[in-house]
Amino acid sequence: MQYPELAALIRSSQSIVFFGGAGVSTESGIPDFRSADGIYNQKHSVPPETLLSHDYFFAHPKEFFGFYREKMICPGARPNAAHLALAKLEAEGKLSAVITQNIDGLHTLAGSKKVFELHGCVNRNICLKCGRSFGADYILSSEEIPKCPCGGLIKPDVVLYGEPLDDAVVSGAVSAIRRADLLIVAGTSLTVYPAAGFVTLFRGQNLVLINKSATPMDSLASLIIRAPVGAVLGEICGTGK
Repeated sequence: MQYPELAALIRSSQSIVFFGGAGVSTESGIPDFRSADGIYNQKHSVPPETLLSHDYFFAHPKEFFGFYREKMICPGARPNAAHLALAKLEAEGKLSAVITQNIDGLHTLAGSKKVFELHGCVNRNICLKCGRSFGADYILSSEEIPKCPCGGLIKPDVVLYGEPLDDAVVSGAVSAIRRADLLIVAGTSLTVYPAAGFVTLFRGQNLVLINKSATPMDSLASLIIRAPVGAVLGEICGTGK
């Protein structure tokens, strides 16, 4: 086994929390945001940070949904070895929570039950008039601006720029981190706040970072692994190819 130290930490821990970013889903074919080929470094007539903002959504819903359908919803994506490994660890009673910055819903699709989606999920979309819920398929099949049968505008249940994180999700995530004896942070540059600041709340013994590049939190880690998270967890948990 290539990762015996992490495997030993997982075996000896009773309350593992996983904190993941875009790098967790790239192995499922979902592009990240900040890498050289990421969405933020592609050419757009309007910057993605503007396109995905609260104000832009309400001022230019047609343009918002054009970008959102093309770049933010990935209907063919399926859970990879990392998602499956985490669901397996939870089923075994080892993992107490998954905290994710991703909005793709792949952790839930893989079978994880305790998932705190800090930035929401594309699979939930809410009518702002009557509160009815819709799946991602409804957004994809709608023309231009998705509308509810009641006539109301439908808004994705994702946190746009200029919007706060959900208080209940934040509270649950913070509580889970504070109770953890092992925190595994993977696939994230740890530069997006306030989410990245959650790592500093960890009071357990072992912080593990799995990321291809260095992060601002490297000095706090007891173990750093420079490899794709799916390859690492897939080998340890037997969910890889």
